[in-house]
Amino acid sequence: MRFIFYYAIWSIFSAPILHAAVIPERIAVIANKNDAESLEIADYYQQKRKIPDENIIRIAFPVTGSMGSHLFNILRKQIYLQTPDHVQFYVLAWSKPYKVACMSITSAMTFGFDRQYCAYDCSPTESSIYFNSDSSSPFDDFKIRPTMMLAGSNIQRTKVVIDNGVQSDGTFPKGTAYLVSTTDSARNVRSYVYENVKTALFRRIAIDIVETDALHAKADVLFYFTGRANVNNLETNRYLPGAIADHLTSSGGVLFGDQQMSILNWLDAGVTASYGTVTEPCAFPQKFPHPGIVIDRYTRGESLIEAYWKSVAWPGQGLFVGEPMAAPFYEKRN
Repeated sequence: MRFIFYYAIWSIFSAPILHAAVIPERIAVIANKNDAESLEIADYYQQKRKIPDENIIRIAFPVTGSMGSHLFNILRKQIYLQTPDHVQFYVLAWSKPYKVACMSITSAMTFGFDRQYCAYDCSPTESSIYFNSDSSSPFDDFKIRPTMMLAGSNIQRTKVVIDNGVQSDGTFPKGTAYLVSTTDSARNVRSYVYENVKTALFRRIAIDIVETDALHAKADVLFYFTGRANVNNLETNRYLPGAIADHLTSSGGVLFGDQQMSILNWLDAGVTASYGTVTEPCAFPQKFPHPGIVIDRYTRGESLIEAYWKSVAWPGQGLFVGEPMAAPFYEKRN
């Protein structure tokens, strides 16, 4: 089960030069007409990222944590009918819903609702054709539009996430990738790739493998990968614009749950994007971001939505939240 996850990092040694980061014309923003905050976030994002008017899609649906698959299928058809053919990616401008039955809403929007992407026991799920791909046009190449949610614990927090992404562009930050190995053995399943990631990428970015349950007072966090149900001391660290962080656990993608830490806590602390599952994944590393792939692709100029999405082999249960166009290692988009 670990084979793909372990060996994916070695593909970077022969990796080609990557294409340009995502441009505004290739991304569509979807807003909920029944949610005033959703409409405001869509407008704010359009302004900040100069998204064309034709790429703003407004539809109406209930504001609930989970959506049924039947309603979702109807809405997705409406969205596709309104989407210009040149659009390659979607942004969801809301915090609810985050789940469609057994799938995350970002994966359901990407692939269409399909129970092969779900798991009802500790079993593998359908793999992503986009995993570690060099495609810069996923709809043209694979007929999928990778999707990310612009969410936050409140509307002001969401706007800060957007601002962080915009501010990150072309900054080439001198940050550190923290690969954290914890005492939580059930959730520390990515740690066996850490040394290989460092060996492959240490000449490009500072990489620090740390044995601790939580970082404290770090001033240069660009990546933070860990495995814990709850992560302490988030607010003591400084996260650079464009920072990516996640904690491998069962329900981080249940945005407003109280059983485990929500990935919104990362965004509240200053991170630009995070990832978490909405249903029990059984700690398969393939259901979570591969640190080496994220770091490699992001630092070679891909936008956040590309690098993060391509790092997950089995993303059906996983929710991607953050500012998708952030591109700290790309100079200009046109």
